[in-house]
Amino acid sequence: MEDKLQVQKNHKVNLNARSSATITGVKDVLSFDAGEVLLETEMGILMLRGNELHVNRLTLEKGEVDIDGRIDSLTYSDNNNYGRSGESFISKLFK
Repeated sequence: MEDKLQVQKNHKVNLNARSSATITGVKDVLSFDAGEVLLETEMGILMLRGNELHVNRLTLEKGEVDIDGRIDSLTYSDNNNYGRSGESFISKLFK
């Protein structure tokens, strides 16, 4: 059980030519569409923005996600305030 927790704490982002990304240490996929993918990772909330984004592989048991498309930006925010009532997501993202 302890080994399983250790694997999930490893967080890596491998970006290849802005057209594909492999991300580990993913706890949950909060939302996704062709322009934005929002992930909860071990290091906080990760927002990927771009065009024609596709989640090709999702393995939450291992904490891995593969994304293809044109990736224009990667933005992190702390996840300790995520989900608090009365605040918009944008205000939480830029605290």
